[in-house]
Amino acid sequence: MLLRGLTILVLFQLLGSALNVLLMPVLPGPIIGLVLLFIYLLIVGKVNEPINEAASGLLRYLPVLLLPPAVGVIVHFSDIAADFWAIATALVVSVAVSIVFAGWLMQKLIERQLKRKEQA
Repeated sequence: MLLRGLTILVLFQLLGSALNVLLMPVLPGPIIGLVLLFIYLLIVGKVNEPINEAASGLLRYLPVLLLPPAVGVIVHFSDIAADFWAIATALVVSVAVSIVFAGWLMQKLIERQLKRKEQA
């Protein structure tokens, strides 16, 4: 089952990479593969057992993906320190915009849900 699930996940990644090369060079192939997997799961309506088992097995190793960025921060610390205020400003502005957008979107979704309940 695990091998079958990993095969499905790798096939979606390969399909995404193929579409990246052929049609959409702007988006990375693995991202296209994830979107295709998401669409597939929406169509099917559930996560089947092989994919669930493979994803659960991979989730244990998710923290390992944080090691390369951490090493990059340490290696390029002098470059980051030189542009500290620009980086800090970009982070603060992006967090503020994200919080405002998330609040606005949540409010719209709550209003939509209330309208559906009133109509039912």
